Amino acid sequence: MTTKTLFGYGPGPDIPVTSAAALLRDAVRADDGGLDLISVTDHPYEGDRLEAYASLGAILGRTSKISAVATVTNLPVRPVPLLARTLTSLSALSGGRIVLGIGAGWRWDDIVRFGARELSPAAAVRSLEEGIILIKRLAGGGEPVTFEGEFHQVTDLAPAPVPVPRVWTGSVGPKSLAVTGRVADGWVVPHAADWSSPLYRESRPHIDDAAAAAGRDPAEIATIYNVLGRITADPLPSTRDESGRWIGGSAEQWTEELVLAARDHGANGFFFFFFDSDDPRSDLTLGRWTHEIVPAVRAALA
Repeated sequence: MTTKTLFGYGPGPDIPVTSAAALLRDAVRADDGGLDLISVTDHPYEGDRLEAYASLGAILGRTSKISAVATVTNLPVRPVPLLARTLTSLSALSGGRIVLGIGAGWRWDDIVRFGARELSPAAAVRSLEEGIILIKRLAGGGEPVTFEGEFHQVTDLAPAPVPVPRVWTGSVGPKSLAVTGRVADGWVVPHAADWSSPLYRESRPHIDDAAAAAGRDPAEIATIYNVLGRITADPLPSTRDESGRWIGGSAEQWTEELVLAARDHGANGFFFFFFDSDDPRSDLTLGRWTHEIVPAVRAALA
């Protein structure tokens, strides 16, 4: 069962090439501050943005303890065997500090512009499941793998002699959520929805039912949240807007809410997202998340 609550941060949905220095600076600060994870997004069709896996490699090279993940890898633009080799190589180079975040595909017009073939929603989900299975088979050592799937094929390919990485999906929709239950290790809740949202309440049972049907313990599949909101000097009158979405508050209000999420709603991890690493205020925001809120939540949960 997943027992440790993970804390990370994401420097925004798309990181401009011009923000490369800020990305690496903040990664080092997060590593020194004891955060568990840093996440980047994967939109390789944007020429003015940093590519996800190049960014992960640079981050892991600059840090010593923090793990890194793309939330989530755009599977349709990446050959699965090569993605598997990228992951196992990053794992070997970093001492196992890589997590695979993966999705079935998003923004198909852009994916097609990038040169990949468009898939129907049902086919994309089948490709996702095949891809996760093959990536896991191409790690952990053992006998050569031959895989003849509908979308992915390899012949007599030796697995890398490194452990199988954790696999988290960004699944949306019952069929994709069921894939998470059958073959993944965690779920990054999409659209920055939180533990009190209808999206979470309606989606998680699909994962649990599929896991149980596959003979897995649903509790082994982590639930990870992207949390957005302000960290304010003083408490806010309300920490949620009229729709019920979390908007933030003081460090004490954040602490109370995240402890509730972990204890009462089974949250296994949180990524704090902010959107402009070059904004001078980001230093203060990341610092308060790292040095005030995260230690307070960890102490309360301990």
